[in-house]
Formats: sequence, C-alpha cells, structure tokens
Amino acid sequence: MLWAELLTGLLGLYAGAGVLFALAFVIFGAQRIDASAHGSGLAFRLFIFPGSVALWPLLWRHWRRGGHS
Repeated sequence: MLWAELLTGLLGLYAGAGVLFALAFVIFGAQRIDASAHGSGLAFRLFIFPGSVALWPLLWRHWRRGGHS
C-alpha cells in the first residue's frame, strides 16, 4: 500500500509541475521553439497543452537551450 501511495504522490507532483510548465510554455515557449507557432491562435495552444503537460521535461530542456537545435 505504501508503494501505491508513493507512486500516486509522485505522479501527482509530475502532473502538477507539468500543468504549471504547460501554461507558461503554450503562452511563451512554443513560439521560441518553433517559429511557425508565432501568432498561432487559441485552438493551437489548447491542442498542444496536453502534450506539453505530459512531455514537460523534454520541452523544458529544449526551451532552456534556446529552442533551435
């Protein structure tokens, strides 16, 4: 039971950090990583939000490095 509670807590922390990151990313970061996202509308930003929550560590690293590889 302890392991299940620990795992649930860690997943909650991961998801919470992902939501906070995704809010900033869809507003500011997406256009820095991909120039074609500049000027995109609300529908696009809502579309990328769930993926940004799930993949936030990868996107954060890419955004932190300046966006373009």
